[in-house]
Amino acid sequence: MARGSDRYETLVGTRKRRLLKDLQGVVLELGSGTGNNLRYLPAGLRLVGIEPNPFMHSHFHEEARAMGSSALQVRARAESLPFPDNSVDAVLSTLVLCSVGELGDVLKEVLRVLKPGGRFIFVEHVAAPEGSGLRRLQALVRPVWRRIGDGCEPDRTLVEDFRKAGFRELTLDRFFLPVPIVSPHIAGFARK
Repeated sequence: MARGSDRYETLVGTRKRRLLKDLQGVVLELGSGTGNNLRYLPAGLRLVGIEPNPFMHSHFHEEARAMGSSALQVRARAESLPFPDNSVDAVLSTLVLCSVGELGDVLKEVLRVLKPGGRFIFVEHVAAPEGSGLRRLQALVRPVWRRIGDGCEPDRTLVEDFRKAGFRELTLDRFFLPVPIVSPHIAGFARK
């Protein structure tokens, strides 16, 4: 992840810049990994990254230092966020929701910690259209993909999960990237 994400960032960088440019206040990033999103965040906000994988932490802190950011990263899981109710202005997730254990629990936690009117911003890969050859391939490779991809399930649908969780507004863009298996993507936000 620390060395292999440059191509992906080239493909989604414009979308990330557009989605993240106006953030302010306290921002919580789920699965903050190696700090790839630090370059898109405006100065002056307080970023706290949640990352359960301890091997990512040194890369994140190195990236934060290089960017002059005071961002923090803590070891925690998205299913149980160590924040009080209504305490963060925005939550950010990029390529994370495919690998969380219980997506419904994660979305409930996001709603719990977001302030009223707060946004959950995301850039995620999703399942290909139902009945397509790619969707069948995603289902076929899921067991191996999960093992090599740190729990990633390439055929999660997500959009209906946002609606079921209780977000009051959902704005998203569907697009495809020139990458194998996980080419279908969504980017946008859900508002509390």
